[in-house]
Amino acid sequence: MLVLALLSGLAVVTAPAASAQGACPDHQAPPPPVDTSERPPPGQAEPAPLPMPAEPVGGARMGECGMVFPAGAATPPETTAASWVVQDLDTGAVVAAKNPHARERPASLIKTLLALVVLKDLEQDQVIVPTEEDATQECTCVGIVAGGSYTVDQLLHGLLMHSGNDVAHAFATALGGVPATVQKMNDLAASLGATDTRAATPSGLDGPGMSTSAYDLSLIFHQAMRHPEFAAAVSTKSFQFPDEPGKPAFSIVNDNKLLGGYPGFLGGKTGFTDDARHTYVGGAERDGRRLAVVMMRAEQRPTMVVTQAAELLDYGFTLEKAGAQPVGRLVEPANPAEKAAGAPEQAAKAGATAKIPARDPFGLLGWMVTLAVALLIVTGFVIAYQRRRKTDSPS
Repeated sequence: MLVLALLSGLAVVTAPAASAQGACPDHQAPPPPVDTSERPPPGQAEPAPLPMPAEPVGGARMGECGMVFPAGAATPPETTAASWVVQDLDTGAVVAAKNPHARERPASLIKTLLALVVLKDLEQDQVIVPTEEDATQECTCVGIVAGGSYTVDQLLHGLLMHSGNDVAHAFATALGGVPATVQKMNDLAASLGATDTRAATPSGLDGPGMSTSAYDLSLIFHQAMRHPEFAAAVSTKSFQFPDEPGKPAFSIVNDNKLLGGYPGFLGGKTGFTDDARHTYVGGAERDGRRLAVVMMRAEQRPTMVVTQAAELLDYGFTLEKAGAQPVGRLVEPANPAEKAAGAPEQAAKAGATAKIPARDPFGLLGWMVTLAVALLIVTGFVIAYQRRRKTDSPS
């Protein structure tokens, strides 16, 4: 009876957490696609959703649904985004969020993950000669020429400033082909602790099983901004591409409309597909603090996504100035090489990131089951002892 009571109590303890997680929108996978872009090739099965972590990555409040903000603080501004996260770029604190682990499609925000792979595997002055297939991708495109010669640095600007799908494919070719590059992206995401992320294409065009979350993209952007090359590219307003045979020199302009329009803006990335809708990441600095916002599945009406992003940044800076307590943390990379990446001064800032206390890997469930089994064994010994005494006693 004692064991049954313990197990009943265990069900009561675990049931609310499970039901709360199950109530969150898109907690396992993004909403159904609106077109056939995610249909697997003939003969291939549709990928199953990524496994759900036993506990929310980044702290208990990262598993909450709806708005997540400090106790006593003003309610965050309303946006059209299905989920969002505001983070501190220096400490890794999650300042506020909405459905942070909801699984959505990244669109071109996945190019931030591709950029990290490029920075890891290719040299900035390495020359890449695009193929005909690279140059004829489904656009948005920068306009690189098949057979032309471009440095990794030039192409990185095209990837991040103008979201070039032709550049993304050229990088994938240089990295060993699309399947190998996607695998590298997914391996890197896993090493960063991005458990909601699975790339299906290098560019962010929708594909089978593609998913990420506002939390994961915050984690990826946080890591990317430690690299001076990445930070320089996303903060560049215009960039000149050299002339190539059959094409004169041309300029590209940064797509991010907050650059030059929002005080202290550091740069970011935009994205859109029919399935993902509008996605956005951008960072800014104010009064010595650096914050970034990620928005998923947003709409341009009634106000533009960049305007909504600016309001969330304003809200985050207000909370930081007031000394509000964080609602979560960005986890540190599992790979020591990733921790050390980026400029020394930025790595030093990252070293000040408060880490989540290590959790007992055995967990509450494990200890309660162990206790129940131990009590069951003790109860068995007691019953056996009492029976033996009864048998041995004189009649």
